[in-house]
Amino acid sequence: MKKENEKVEFKTNWRDECMKTLCAFANTDGGKLIIGMNDSGKPVGVNRADRLLEDIPNKVRNYLGIIPQVSLLSESGKELIVVEVHPSESSISFKGSFYVRSGSTTQELTGRELESFLLARCGRTWDAQTISDASVDDLDESTIERFRLLSDKRLPFASRTEGSIDLLRKLNLVTDGRLKRAAILLFGKEPRRFFPGAFLKIGAFTNDTNLIRTDDVDGNLFVQVEEALSLLRTKYIFSSVSYDGIYRKDEMVYPEKALREAITNAVVHRDYSAYHTQIKVFPDRLVLWNNGGLPNGISIEDLLKNHVSQPRNELLADVFFKAGLIETWGRGTVLMIEECRAHKLPDPIFREESGGFSVSLFNSSYISELQIPGLTPRQKKIVGFVIKNGSITNEQCRELTEVSKATATRDLADLVKKGVLDQKGSSRKTSYYTMMSRDES
Repeated sequence: MKKENEKVEFKTNWRDECMKTLCAFANTDGGKLIIGMNDSGKPVGVNRADRLLEDIPNKVRNYLGIIPQVSLLSESGKELIVVEVHPSESSISFKGSFYVRSGSTTQELTGRELESFLLARCGRTWDAQTISDASVDDLDESTIERFRLLSDKRLPFASRTEGSIDLLRKLNLVTDGRLKRAAILLFGKEPRRFFPGAFLKIGAFTNDTNLIRTDDVDGNLFVQVEEALSLLRTKYIFSSVSYDGIYRKDEMVYPEKALREAITNAVVHRDYSAYHTQIKVFPDRLVLWNNGGLPNGISIEDLLKNHVSQPRNELLADVFFKAGLIETWGRGTVLMIEECRAHKLPDPIFREESGGFSVSLFNSSYISELQIPGLTPRQKKIVGFVIKNGSITNEQCRELTEVSKATATRDLADLVKKGVLDQKGSSRKTSYYTMMSRDES
């Protein structure tokens, strides 16, 4: 069965609203609009294909200012129209609005996302814009001095530069005497005064809804990374203890390099227009979410291998790189995967969700859940899915394990009976299953 994706969309018939999809293709990575096919990928055919072959190119040119490739295709005895659009170097709008593709959906850009999109098309980034009411008095000298020490290998001139403004000017953080947004985020005393969402919140949960403690982490980005790690070590993540002879060894239940990389990536690559960065600590996993999705042209699959770096905030990324806090551009997610595997833990899970991007790291409790005595291989697969995704429905269970509805129902009921899963919802149509809380089991 054919499926829609970032570069393919199906429509049963042509309407001018299809122009939004073509606009989104042009603003993202290009794509094909197939007319005469339903959402399930089944050909239903089009009427008056000859007329559409003539009308569509003219309408697209008039509305979007681009020339598509339009062709006729026959499948299962049905005539289909394929409209292909290549990515555009300039920004394309439809009736004054801008659209992009996100997965298999077409999204209208507004607010901060629109600003970032238009700036990027002009070769500029959000963090490179200046702040009219920021001055040198808003800078934290101790952070600047720390940067001089950190960057000694990659930026020898940093330690020799006389004044802070001279250093920031060489880092391209000052224009015409004005501080850029990146300067305040990196070296400011109180970035939150200029950007209300520029902080990090940590919370400990016993399950998806039961919050037991929380902390806010303020300050500039250098401070946020170190303070967040310190709080996690001392208050949120318990270390495993072992002994080498008479010497005690404390080791975090998450690989520290992977955790540091996840936090660094979040503060450097996030969208600072709105929501704060969040770290949710559960008994078996840690989920870090930041505002803003992946850059256009980068997919979740790309994150699983070395990839071209497209930082949302180029100045933030550049300064962190020069400080040695980003080792190599385009390898951060790969480093997380390698570290987790080296510690014999499951791979991290990367997702685009809730208008942002999340990373889930799993600790040894995840593995212990899969080692519950008496589970069949199929049930272990179900439990693994629930731990990674938070819940599972009967339909998802059937798709995952490729069994009948009756078999899936029996497996889920048995996992509930064994105290592994908890059933939620009041009817068969709305019910779903989550991991049983340790307080309930």
